[in-house]
Amino acid sequence: MVSRRSFTTGLMAAATLAAGITRPASASGKVTIFAAASLKTALDEASVAWKAGTGKETTNAYAASSALAKQIEAGAPADIFISADLDWMRYLADRKLIAEGTEVRLLGNALVLVAPAGSTAAVTIAPGFDLAGLLKGGRLAVADVKAVPAGKYAKAALQSLGAWQGVENSLAQAENVRAALKLVSTGEAAAGIVYQTDAREDENVKVLGTFPADSHPPIIYPAARLAASSNADAVAFLQFLQSPTAQDIFKAHGFTIPGS
Repeated sequence: MVSRRSFTTGLMAAATLAAGITRPASASGKVTIFAAASLKTALDEASVAWKAGTGKETTNAYAASSALAKQIEAGAPADIFISADLDWMRYLADRKLIAEGTEVRLLGNALVLVAPAGSTAAVTIAPGFDLAGLLKGGRLAVADVKAVPAGKYAKAALQSLGAWQGVENSLAQAENVRAALKLVSTGEAAAGIVYQTDAREDENVKVLGTFPADSHPPIIYPAARLAASSNADAVAFLQFLQSPTAQDIFKAHGFTIPGS
C-alpha cells in the first residue's frame, strides 16, 4: 500500500516537473531559493560568491514566477522567493506565505525585441511600429502572456504601442522567458520579446530594440523569505543579495538596482 505521505510527495514532484521547474537536488542546511528563470545565470554566480565568502551553499530552483508561486502555495519547501514582478510576490503575501518585513525590491530589468543572430531586420520601437510586417508571417516568441511576468510585460508594451492586434494571432507562447528566448535562438520564431539580461546570455540572438520604459509596468524583482522557512541562513543570504558584491554581479549581467 502506498502511504498518504508518499502519494502526496509524488503528486508534488509531478507538479514540479509539469511546471518546468529546473530544480537541483536539495541538501540539508542549504538555503533553497525559488527564483524567476531570467535570474539563473546571475544568481548562480552570486551563489558561488556566497559560498566563497561563507562556505555555505544554496539550492536554486528556476521557473516562471507564476509556476514557482503556485508550487510554494502547494507546500513546496523553499526559503526564499525571487519573483520577476510584484504581482506574484503579492499573491503569496496575501496568503500569508511571505515572512512579514522581509520583502525587498532587489533588481530591475528592461524589455527588448530580439531576432536570430543572422537577421537583417531593422525596426524602431515606437507607437504604431509595424511588428507584424517585421515577422513576415513568422511567429513572435513570448512567455505566457496571461501568467508569466515577461509575457505580461510584453503584452502591455505591445498594447501601449498599438502593435498587439497585429501580432496577437502570431504568438508562440512559452512556459518562461528563457524558453521564449530559445525559440528565437534556434530559429523557430522570427522574433521574440525577452528581458535584456536574457538576450545578453545568448550569442545566437541579436537585439533589434528596447521597449520604452513607459510602455509597460516597471520591471521589478522583489525577493523575500518565506514564512514557512526555519533556515537561519535565509535572512543572511537575502542581505548578501543586497551587498555590493552581489549587486556588482547582477549589474555585470545587465540588471539594474532600484533606487541606485
